[in-house]
Amino acid sequence: MKLQGTKLILIAGLLVYIPLACKKTEFTTKPQISFKKISNTTLSTTNPVVFFEIKFTDKEGDVQDTLWVQKISKVCPNSPGVQFTSKNKVPDFTPISNVEGVLEIGFAYNANIGNYPTISGCGNKTDTATFKFWLRDKAKNVSDTLVSPPIILLK
Repeated sequence: MKLQGTKLILIAGLLVYIPLACKKTEFTTKPQISFKKISNTTLSTTNPVVFFEIKFTDKEGDVQDTLWVQKISKVCPNSPGVQFTSKNKVPDFTPISNVEGVLEIGFAYNANIGNYPTISGCGNKTDTATFKFWLRDKAKNVSDTLVSPPIILLK
C-alpha cells in the first residue's frame, strides 16, 4: 500500500475530552473508535465536502499519537492519486484517565475549499469510495479499523 503525504485538517475544538462516570468496560487500553456522524454520502460539485465525526475512548487518555485514514476507490482501484493512506498527528492535550472525545475530519472533493485536503474521483466516471480509520495511542496500542459506508463521488 502506498503512503502519500495527504494532510487532514483536525478541526478546531477537535478533542472534546470529558472524564465520564461511565462503566469501566467502555474504557480500554486499546483506543475504541466509532462514527458519531458522517455529513453526507454523496459528493458533487455543488456538495463537495464530507465530514467524519469519530468518537473515541481510551482508558489512559494517551491518544495523542496518530490517526490513520485510508481512501479506497471501487471504480479506479489502481489510479494514482485516487487512493491514499495518510498518517495524521492527533493534537496534544493533557491526558486524563477514561478520556472520551470526537475527532472531526473533512475532505473536499475536486475542490479547493479552505484548508481541507482535496480528494479525487475517477476523472469522468462516478466513483464509490470507502474510508478506513484507525487510531494509535502513545503506547502504540491500535484501535480496531472503522470503515465508512460507501461514499458516492459523482463525476
